[in-house]
Amino acid sequence: MIKHIVMWKFKDEAEGHTKEENMAIVKERLENLVGVVPEIKSLEIGKDILHSEMSFDMALIGVYEDMEALDRYKNHPEHKKISAFVKSVRLDRVAVDFEF
Repeated sequence: MIKHIVMWKFKDEAEGHTKEENMAIVKERLENLVGVVPEIKSLEIGKDILHSEMSFDMALIGVYEDMEALDRYKNHPEHKKISAFVKSVRLDRVAVDFEF
C-alpha cells in the first residue's frame, strides 16, 4: 500500500476567491474524486488548525494499492482538472509518498 501526503500553502487571493474560499473549493473537489477515481482506497483532507510559522494551510492523505494505482490517480482526467486549479491558487506544495 502507498500513502500519498501533500501539503499546500495558498495565496491570499486567487482566481477571484479568498484563501478560505479556495481551500473549501479544493477540499470539495478532491473529496468528490472518491467514487470517481477507482484507485482511491481512502482520502482525507484537512485544514491546518495551528497556524504556526511552519504550518502549511491544508493537507491531503490518500491511500492507494501500489505505485501504479497512484500514477493512474495522478493521471486521471478529473484529478488533472483539480490539479490545474490548485496550481493557480497555491504558493507552495510539498509531498511525500511511502509504502506501509
